[in-house]
Amino acid sequence: MSTDFDSLIAEARGCTLCASQLPLAPKPIFQLHPAARILIAGQAPGIKAHTSGIPFDDASGQRLRNWLGLSTDRFYDPSLTAILPMEMCYPGRGHTGDLSPRPECAEQWRKALLKQLPNIKLTLVIGRYAQVWHLPGSRKLSLTDTVKLWRNYWPDTLPLPHPSPRNNRWLKQNPWFEQEILPVLRAEISSIARR
Repeated sequence: MSTDFDSLIAEARGCTLCASQLPLAPKPIFQLHPAARILIAGQAPGIKAHTSGIPFDDASGQRLRNWLGLSTDRFYDPSLTAILPMEMCYPGRGHTGDLSPRPECAEQWRKALLKQLPNIKLTLVIGRYAQVWHLPGSRKLSLTDTVKLWRNYWPDTLPLPHPSPRNNRWLKQNPWFEQEILPVLRAEISSIARR
């Protein structure tokens, strides 16, 4: 890895840009390596991830790993899987769950960090905020409609609902997601992981 990569990562990990708007001290959480072939573009770390410093270190992560068919070791292998949320710090809690990602983080860091990932074969775009940023045409669509149009983005990008247990109802109302998309996703992840 180049010194430029190391310097950028160190600078991003030390970011305090949103400190005055965060409920806890800034703690940017992400996983990057130039060799990574899968990018998980998520929303923001939850409180458990903030506490542990490990992205998707909660029930959402367990479900996501199941969706992908990846073991915990492979999921956290940075040479396979990059994890870059729209906001790298825990945004705090609102009435219905965690607050939305703050826009300053993506504005400051996203493009520069994504440039450090030249080997990405598949980008998994999780949740509405990540979809609007990564899939500009989805801005006028609901999350459900964006996920239903997954073939428009495949095979290099796949929009996903958030794997949070809060989305159990959505998953029950949309059984096509697990029946139609997950087998294709797991096969592609397995193929990429073998390369």
